[in-house]
Amino acid sequence: MPDAPSPKDAAEAALLAESRDTVLSYADLCTAGSEAAARLAAEALDHGLREVRAAEATAAARGSARHPSRLPRVPLLLTAVRTTAAAWEEAGQGHELDGDLRRWLHSDRAARYAGPPPGRPLALRGLRDMQAADAELLWLADVEALPTAVVARRLGLDPATVSDELAQVREVFRDRCRRGHVDAPPSAGCRAYARLLDAVTRLPGADIPDDLSHHLTTCPDCAEAAACLRPHGTGLPAALASGVLGWGGHAYLERRRRAAEARLAAGRPGPADDGPADAAPDGTRRARLVRAGLLATAVLVSLLALTVSLMPFGATAEDAAAPAGTVDGRAATVPSPPATPPPSPAGPETPPETLPTAPTSTGATPSTPAAAAQSTAPDPDPEPQGTATPTARADDPPPRDPAACTVRYDLAGQWPDGFQAAVSVTTGSALDSWQVAWTFPDGQRVDRMWDATPAQDGSRVTATAADYNRSVPAGSTLTFGFLATWHDGNTPPHDFTLNGRDCA
Repeated sequence: MPDAPSPKDAAEAALLAESRDTVLSYADLCTAGSEAAARLAAEALDHGLREVRAAEATAAARGSARHPSRLPRVPLLLTAVRTTAAAWEEAGQGHELDGDLRRWLHSDRAARYAGPPPGRPLALRGLRDMQAADAELLWLADVEALPTAVVARRLGLDPATVSDELAQVREVFRDRCRRGHVDAPPSAGCRAYARLLDAVTRLPGADIPDDLSHHLTTCPDCAEAAACLRPHGTGLPAALASGVLGWGGHAYLERRRRAAEARLAAGRPGPADDGPADAAPDGTRRARLVRAGLLATAVLVSLLALTVSLMPFGATAEDAAAPAGTVDGRAATVPSPPATPPPSPAGPETPPETLPTAPTSTGATPSTPAAAAQSTAPDPDPEPQGTATPTARADDPPPRDPAACTVRYDLAGQWPDGFQAAVSVTTGSALDSWQVAWTFPDGQRVDRMWDATPAQDGSRVTATAADYNRSVPAGSTLTFGFLATWHDGNTPPHDFTLNGRDCA
């Protein structure tokens, strides 16, 4: 494996220490094995460090003149991975690269990055047109998903004001992208929507008109601009990563998000190069332990309150101590009396799993404790089941089964060759496992999924529960997200089902 580049000063040493993990993460996406990833990362760091030195020398030579159009340091090192991979492909080392990356390198999308600047992705142009310090603040906070305190320490900013500075930098980025798209639309067809797109994206949560929404699903340039012009939400990080890196940008973004979640779960706000967690003073560690204990207590109290609220009114302590086979630890609702006399109290109980999940109209749960006690006493003259239900007339239409679930599909962000979406499904009955399926109308392909396992057959996609979220209480909502690619259109999916039953 090639040796890592040697820094010439403390600033370069800090840059290499901070960027080694990010560069290796992207190199791992670009290659077919860990050894190739390590070599690609080392070569890219050496190549990228030379570019950083050249850019800083150019900036110093210009002095007070306008800053040169260049990327901040971390994105520059990451793009060096892509350019080094392209050099490998040309030199006959393409067998060590990811197959999808090799196809991308020979496509028109890769040619955008080597062509004239006006044809390059809007996010790339907007980031290069910013001051280097502002652009680096935006990248570290939104793409690398670092806490603001860590970002402030890296860039030498005041932790108390870094959040306000980040909000201002996002507005600066939006202004640069507006100049690149709204003031100079890529085509005549986009000109009619440019001003409307600018107005809609200025207001958080503003509704998008139907004609503009349809245009965004068919125009990659305007869809990319919509993500860049909206400074809040998940669309901006996705637009940055995809626009700067090109291939694998959204996959890299998901890796950084997962890495940030893992650091927070381990009690470390930043990467390992920002200092180990046990280096904090004793008082800080004690404060963390106290906060963790309070958080755990709050979670337990919330779970207890949720369990009590889900118990039927008038339930006794014996009702709460349900058998292990009941759904979510609660006794199933008892149906109406059968046609034959009920068994004696000493007789065997019906297994919980054989009971229906919902009572009939004659088996309603008593509304008071006195009524509950009265309903449990044997009836000396039980009526046959169903006598309280009016007889249906011959001309009445057959009752329709209620939908098994309701579904919500949210498009979190979209860029020229991909998008991120989330699916939320509310189930009417308890589940011990689940599969959610839908149909894509425009040939979209799921790339990666979290909180579920994907499978795709043509346009039909199936998401299967993970091991940790199989059980879903009745009336609860299960949620998962995914990254996917699109080409000719990105119409929302349809025909959602939950475990084979249609969703509303």
